[in-house]
Amino acid sequence: MTDKIVVFTTCGSEEEARKLATALIEKHLAACVNITAPVTSVYRWKGSVQESQEWMLIIKSRRERFAELRIVLEGAHSYELPEVLALPVADGSPNYLACVEAETCL
Repeated sequence: MTDKIVVFTTCGSEEEARKLATALIEKHLAACVNITAPVTSVYRWKGSVQESQEWMLIIKSRRERFAELRIVLEGAHSYELPEVLALPVADGSPNYLACVEAETCL
């Protein structure tokens, strides 16, 4: 098991996705952020089933940076309750993991 994580969040627009991704990279909270093409999300919100197009961010970082990363996402996000989920990275390419380490150190 590594100390690296992959964090997922979704946004309502490509513009917001780019803004959040850039902020995370500039603050060294993420080494890389992938923005997917629109995805369709189906979910229950305030008692009713909703469906919307969203842009997903796939964020590569370190567990140590998660608390700050989460605060930045929640503070800058347009959603009342943004999705912020972190999954552990069991293993990976040593060179890529080293890059994530280097880019998320202050």
